[in-house]
Amino acid sequence: MPSISADPSALFRLLGWLSPGFPVGAFAYSHGLEAAFERGDVSDRGSLVEWLEGLLRFGSARCDAGLAACAHRAVCDDDDAALCAVADFAAALFGAPELARESFQQGDAFWKTIATSWPHPRLAAIAGSLPSGRLAYPVAVGAAAAAHGVPRDATCLAYLHAFVANGVSSAIRLGMLGQTDGQHVLRACEGTVVAAAESACSAELASLGSASLALDLFALAHETQTTRLFRS
Repeated sequence: MPSISADPSALFRLLGWLSPGFPVGAFAYSHGLEAAFERGDVSDRGSLVEWLEGLLRFGSARCDAGLAACAHRAVCDDDDAALCAVADFAAALFGAPELARESFQQGDAFWKTIATSWPHPRLAAIAGSLPSGRLAYPVAVGAAAAAHGVPRDATCLAYLHAFVANGVSSAIRLGMLGQTDGQHVLRACEGTVVAAAESACSAELASLGSASLALDLFALAHETQTTRLFRS
């Protein structure tokens, strides 16, 4: 595997693809956090750290990073059948419709933007075999990173950092905490993000899954919430 230090262009790509400015619409989703806040279960800096670290250790974030790694490995191995298996498995993992839409819509937007702004022959060759309209976001990120020579470990780390950063941004917009507290949350999650990324790099598809029932319940409850800022 190449390293980020050996190829600064790989770092440049990651910073762009997983920044808030990349047009996937991540700002529109709270990943169930809005419902958890509405019900008072996540309401301050401490409980937000617990929420995010739970997802990193046991929930969707852990699973997503593993899916990104598996997709990355399949593209590096030129194994289109394995990549399709990863994409099909990822499309079946969601515990709530809003979580599925969140991932599929971001995955579709990411893939279309990469295809026009960062085209690559390998990605063009596999596009037709991937599930149309049901491409999970982490699978799209992992496949694109591999085609462009971005290391797997850096991809997993950057993906999880973006996941936590978006959670912090959602909390700030909900009025749960201020921007400085948001940075405290990012710092508190650093070790868990690094550990989760390291674990994800060697993950096998059969080992992936989540144990975060609360997330699924909050995501289901969010569908009928009276007032909403976010789409999930």
